[in-house]
Amino acid sequence: MTQRPQWQGLDPWARKVLLTGLAMVLLIFLLPFLFLSGKEEEPRPTPLPTATLPVLEGAPQPVSGWDEGQTLRFLRSDGEVEVMTLRDYLWGVVAAEMPAAFRPEALKAQAVAARTYCFHQRQSPGDKHPDADVCGDYTCCQAYLTRAQAEENWGEDAPRYGEKITQALDGTDGLLCLYEGEPIDALFFSSAPGNTSDAVEVWGTEVPYLRSVTSPEGEEVPGWRTVVSFTPEEFAARFSEAYPQADFTGTPETWISVPALAPSGTVARMDIGGVEVTGAQVRQAMGLRSAHFTVEAGEEEILFQVTGYGHGVGMSQYGANAMAKEGKSFAQILTWYYTGVTVAPLPEEKT
Repeated sequence: MTQRPQWQGLDPWARKVLLTGLAMVLLIFLLPFLFLSGKEEEPRPTPLPTATLPVLEGAPQPVSGWDEGQTLRFLRSDGEVEVMTLRDYLWGVVAAEMPAAFRPEALKAQAVAARTYCFHQRQSPGDKHPDADVCGDYTCCQAYLTRAQAEENWGEDAPRYGEKITQALDGTDGLLCLYEGEPIDALFFSSAPGNTSDAVEVWGTEVPYLRSVTSPEGEEVPGWRTVVSFTPEEFAARFSEAYPQADFTGTPETWISVPALAPSGTVARMDIGGVEVTGAQVRQAMGLRSAHFTVEAGEEEILFQVTGYGHGVGMSQYGANAMAKEGKSFAQILTWYYTGVTVAPLPEEKT
């Protein structure tokens, strides 16, 4: 025998109340679905294309083939003058002047600086080498390596490093640093001790685009801090080669005055053996890596503690690499280190 459900044993009135309650519960539960079923689904946004990056507004654009169309006279180390394209010359300069392991934007900044320096030299020729526009002596112009020399230095990394330099040139073809429409004297150096130096601090000449700025490199730079030690006899002999009038009688503690510092922190001037000299002159005379130093003189030792490497004016190469690691573009790097410049092609009437 089949058992009846318990609710069927209720009286008619109770069954009516129970069924009405169940119907209300179902209506409340289903009501949201009734309204949502008639609502149109919002259209999904069309995804943006991702195949290419947009051109940043205001970013300097290279002029393809421009470097290849320019020629210059290059004084080789054997004394011969070679006519070569600007592109070939710049490839050799970037390979010689900056580690190819640096970030691409730093290499691009170096390429623009080297190109600008070359054009400044061509438009302001001196008597250093009247038969040539530039030479490969870094103490005179810019360092330079042939492809064979660079590839030998790089070893198994030669294909990758060579391609990085080629891409740096492609990405900056024809671009220079201009101040009031003219190529600047785009000086650069290895590493700064926290700040670059104002040109007037180093050479006594005011240059509006060679101002002191902060520079982000530091302890990660090889040889950023160095210590140079001399015996008193060695110190006196070496300094006297450059300044024979210096007087080193008395004890070593009396030979050297407390240095006066420039705003950038480098040594502005000091007195050594009765001769007033600049920090740059001390650096040159004593073979120091920079003019940012402290010095301690004692009976047995004269000790220099030096920070940074190079003259300190213009673009710091390790600073440029540090900025590239932070995501800065080559144009941002250049306009930071060279105050008030624009990065653009040379005006047509000046090519």
